[in-house]
Amino acid sequence: MRNTWPARLLESPAVRVGLSVSVATGLYGVSFGALSITSGLDFWQTMALSLLLFSGGPQFAFIGVVAGGGSGLAAMGAATLLGMRNGIYGMQLNVLLHPKGWRRYAAAQLTIDESTATSTGQTDPAEQQRGFWAAGIGIFVLWNIFTAVGALAGGALGDPKQWGLDGAAVAAFLGLLWPRLKGREPVAIAVVCALATVLAVPFVPAGVPILIAAVVAALIGWFSHGPRDEGLEPDIDPYTEHHHGPHRQSGSVGGSGA
Repeated sequence: MRNTWPARLLESPAVRVGLSVSVATGLYGVSFGALSITSGLDFWQTMALSLLLFSGGPQFAFIGVVAGGGSGLAAMGAATLLGMRNGIYGMQLNVLLHPKGWRRYAAAQLTIDESTATSTGQTDPAEQQRGFWAAGIGIFVLWNIFTAVGALAGGALGDPKQWGLDGAAVAAFLGLLWPRLKGREPVAIAVVCALATVLAVPFVPAGVPILIAAVVAALIGWFSHGPRDEGLEPDIDPYTEHHHGPHRQSGSVGGSGA
């Protein structure tokens, strides 16, 4: 077989890891698409979230607030708070990858947990570049394809309350969040924030409790300093099985994906 450039590219360890992570993470899009439709958004609103926001955890938070009857402003606030970590990743990757021209804008859109983890898990600068773009582009394409599949499937379900799906978006977000907590302090903070949310629900409009919980978490973080290796893990750790070299740097601060 001729040694063409696609074949040579697939010989890259970072590309292979990035593509495998893309499939695993992209499949989450089915859940997001279906839950978004059952939460009250239409097909194009759902696709706009995946195309433009493109960050799994914040997307689930957005539709969770909407499903709970919260305002669009509250949903945006919740998504923004969870998406701030991508800005921190962006500063790290800007130093690591030095994107130029239009690639800076593309890289900003593709900076998520998994693309950051795939890139920083490599020691060779060229492999860092390949890993970032392979994971970022692969997840973006598959996440949006599977979002569309899920949205079409969700639209066929009808009234979400008939199936008990009106609370499914919140449950899905919690299902993604809980396994990613690493260390006793983040677990304790999550429990305190959950309690603050429950106590606030009867007294404030829908969507506001999650903002209150975020303030509580920020205050706890401000006054306490846990071990530096504690925090949140990415949705998919690309080096659990596929890579035996130096691990990526911790993705602290906080989808799907995404």
